[in-house]
Amino acid sequence: MSENTMPNNNENAPVDFIRAIVNEDIRSGKYKPEEIRTRFPPEPNGYLHIGHAKAICIDFGIAAEYGGKCYLRMDDTNPGKEDIEYVQAIEEDVRWLGFTWDGPTRYASDYFQQMYDYAVDMIKLGLAYVDEQSAEEIRQSRGSLTEPGQPSPWRDRSIEESLDLFERMRQGEFPNGSKVLRAKIDMNSPNVHMRDPVMYRILHMEHHRTGDQWCVYPMYDWAHGLEDSIEGITHSFCTLEFEIHRPLYEWFLEPLPVHKPRQIEFSRLNLTYTVMSKRKLLRLVEEGKVNGWDDPRMPTLCGLRRRGYTPESIRDFVQRLGITKFTGITEVEMLENCLREDLNINADRYMAVLDPLKVTITNYPERQVEWLEALNNPEKPELGSRKIPFSREIYIDRDDFREVPPRKYHRLSPGAEVRLRWAYFLTCHDVKHDEQGNVCELLCTYDPETRGGAAPDGRRVKGTIHWVEAGHAVSAEVRLYDRLFVCENPDDCEEGLDYMSNLNPDSLTLLKDCKLEPALLELPPESRVQFERVGYFCSDRHDHIPDKKAVYNRTVALRDSWAKIEKKHN
Repeated sequence: MSENTMPNNNENAPVDFIRAIVNEDIRSGKYKPEEIRTRFPPEPNGYLHIGHAKAICIDFGIAAEYGGKCYLRMDDTNPGKEDIEYVQAIEEDVRWLGFTWDGPTRYASDYFQQMYDYAVDMIKLGLAYVDEQSAEEIRQSRGSLTEPGQPSPWRDRSIEESLDLFERMRQGEFPNGSKVLRAKIDMNSPNVHMRDPVMYRILHMEHHRTGDQWCVYPMYDWAHGLEDSIEGITHSFCTLEFEIHRPLYEWFLEPLPVHKPRQIEFSRLNLTYTVMSKRKLLRLVEEGKVNGWDDPRMPTLCGLRRRGYTPESIRDFVQRLGITKFTGITEVEMLENCLREDLNINADRYMAVLDPLKVTITNYPERQVEWLEALNNPEKPELGSRKIPFSREIYIDRDDFREVPPRKYHRLSPGAEVRLRWAYFLTCHDVKHDEQGNVCELLCTYDPETRGGAAPDGRRVKGTIHWVEAGHAVSAEVRLYDRLFVCENPDDCEEGLDYMSNLNPDSLTLLKDCKLEPALLELPPESRVQFERVGYFCSDRHDHIPDKKAVYNRTVALRDSWAKIEKKHN
């Protein structure tokens, strides 16, 4: 299987409409399978998010399935919003997701001269003219869905004059906003995008790749089709909002002696409790609502990576979604469940106590430490085991003890017996309190005959709890991340408010003195593990330092707690 191929676990699965189109183009002889060319064309004005993952999997996956090629191309036609930081982040995210593009990274700016030359050809064909209206005047003259547009006073400008002005625009003779190059199509078209759209605008602004070489920059609709054509793209996949732009895509290419790609649209990915707009995500960063683009609460690929998501779970999620033209919203639980399924199989188990309560085992020998055997992953016994220390003093999670237990409480309480995971049976016989009356220590006894968690006399206990030995425990910072927004549709707000009003105030809880088993300090950054009985966690990509500092992020809970919360309130 090619590195770029998404695994298909069902060979009899129905072919989606995009693959049906590609199959027909191959069957008709229009293309050979190895001639299939696709591209992933992000604009380098922000970081990629989970919505882009769907496009990446489609672009790279389909090309690989047919033995074709997929290019990575930066649509860098807007120098005011683009940065080399975003370019590098995009490349890293695509690689992390598991894909490799063919050849070097391509850029729209690679083709600026060709685009300009083709624009000159359009003027010569009488299909473009230089307009001197302001941006606001152009906007007003375009009309609306119910009213036709009004032609520009310069629409019938001579070819010679437009050629002269366009060249002078390029030479930097005119200020920003004073002139544009517009296509001459149809001001009465029912498709507003066909009403003499702007092809070039003047921007005296340095570009991150071309410097000050250019002061006129192409608009996306003009650049898009030409980029695809120059690169020999056969099938140009876009999300549905570009469907209304397709007639313009084709109109621009039709009169030119160039290759004609086919644009095909599919539904974009929308998730509950999530915003996908780069503009909205940028605002969260700029206003300090999150700690950067890779904050684990963000839906960016680098944020999901830092939280502990796996590339495999994201690719699996995209494959389960399928490819349709139906515009809907997908429950984020589906993504989380894909992650749980992956981590359940592949994440090693460890013990961690997030809210420590000290336990002294009074009948255990003082200063003795024994090392017990624990399986790394019960789902994969072939992954072996590790040694964990056990001694007279341990920590358990405070939530695993109740001084006055409620009904059906099967964890530790005075007089109750529980099983310590991988260790012994434990019984609580006394409780210590601090000056405020809070439980501060438990005095317990253990049964030395129950090593490994089984009783020779066959007695059973209903509760099993996790623990960490005190003498070798690692103090750690654990970050409990939750959903960034409190409602399914963050844009569903009261009048006068916006999506920022729906931020979840409890999306991050910092725990400073958690106790982990010692092996967790040794793991490298981005190690995905299960804290037994607690959830899935990941050692932080930046802040976790092996053998020095333990910092773990909660990736996802073992179960969907939000489903219970919503059921309770409905």
